[in-house]
Amino acid sequence: MVRTMVQLTEEQMKALKALAKARKTSVARLVRESVEQYIVTAPTELSYEEKRQRALEFIKQIREGKFKAYDIEGKTDVAVNHDKYLAEIYGTWKKPS
Repeated sequence: MVRTMVQLTEEQMKALKALAKARKTSVARLVRESVEQYIVTAPTELSYEEKRQRALEFIKQIREGKFKAYDIEGKTDVAVNHDKYLAEIYGTWKKPS
């Protein structure tokens, strides 16, 4: 087993001690059982709502200026001129007359 340290609220610890006493087992065993149950039942993939919330948070951070929308060459107009840049990459871009 691996030893680890976990911080619980006073209420959580009080409830765990009472449950351990009632079941005649240790708090550590209850924690291990709880973690095992969580691992078995926890969703392995984010729900639609969780994905949506993450996307909205990312958009919020962009709007707040925490992220800049640019590519590795520093271009900031990729969303507008993506066809031009893609054509330049493949060597087929012709400037409009």
